Amino acid sequence: MTVRELDAAGIHDPALRAAYTHCRELNARHGKTYFLATRLLPVDRRPAVHALYGFARWADDIVDDLDSTATAGERGRALLALEAQLEAGLRREGATEPVIRALADTARRYGIDRVHFTDFLASMRSDLTVGGYASYEELGRYMHGSAAVIGLQMVPVLGTVTPREEAAPHAAALGVAFQLTNFLRDVGEDLDRGRLYLPAELLAAHGVDRERFEWSRRTGARDARITDVLRAAAAHNRAVYRDALPGIAMLAPVSRPCIRTAFVLYSGILDAIEADGYAVLHRRSVVPRRRRAVVAVDGLVRAVAVRAARRREGEGPVAGPSASPPSRPRVVPVHEEAV
Repeated sequence: MTVRELDAAGIHDPALRAAYTHCRELNARHGKTYFLATRLLPVDRRPAVHALYGFARWADDIVDDLDSTATAGERGRALLALEAQLEAGLRREGATEPVIRALADTARRYGIDRVHFTDFLASMRSDLTVGGYASYEELGRYMHGSAAVIGLQMVPVLGTVTPREEAAPHAAALGVAFQLTNFLRDVGEDLDRGRLYLPAELLAAHGVDRERFEWSRRTGARDARITDVLRAAAAHNRAVYRDALPGIAMLAPVSRPCIRTAFVLYSGILDAIEADGYAVLHRRSVVPRRRRAVVAVDGLVRAVAVRAARRREGEGPVAGPSASPPSRPRVVPVHEEAV
């Protein structure tokens, strides 16, 4: 975390500054796309975004770290310890973990509903025991906690030009869209963890099963039916991105370049997967560096233009921490049409 960002956000306590800096370092190391997009936000909002994603990254690492020798039971106990720290932090009882200190401070500043953190941890716990899903409906219940709530947490930080409850369903859909893209990109690695996030009903519709996916991952052999499954999953994913898109215009103008950049870069992973012939069981598809650079520059130009316009018009800050929190919103349903 830069001194400028912390000062702009009004974070002056040395221990709290160190906690936010730790979160920023986590995101810089692990979330390259998110980190790049976050650089397009006004400086005063960046610390909060790093705190939210730092917490999500920490919990995800407990569950998914392939280099760890921890058993499922040990990972479960680590999640319980994390949840206890979270409860202490939210109650202002002096959590000791830096990520929790930053997260609790962000939750208080922006009035973020604690249920979003509770739902998130519930989905993380399910990853320790659930290795697959029968349908998109069942998967959607898991993704409410693992992805939709991330979008809902972000809405107060980003600010809106509409009532928050109007923007919230689209923000939730964007969180789901990002995660569906992760599921496609990482399908091979997830199989190595004992999980498959492509619903069994989708596989069955194309005449394959989980064992066929495991065979392809193990042998490196291709199967046209698996390619058809992955192509259908990508089409389904694009439908969710379409649900999310109208929400960008509902955000505060200073936040739109950041979210638009994340939208373009992450949905671009689907283009990379298609260009690779849906070979995700055997290699990881990435957006080419040149494309990433072009999108980032476009986002920067947009961000600079918005800030310049605000300075010319003498506008004050948009609704942020002081805005009243909304009631719990309805989440945009995941489309079934493309499956």
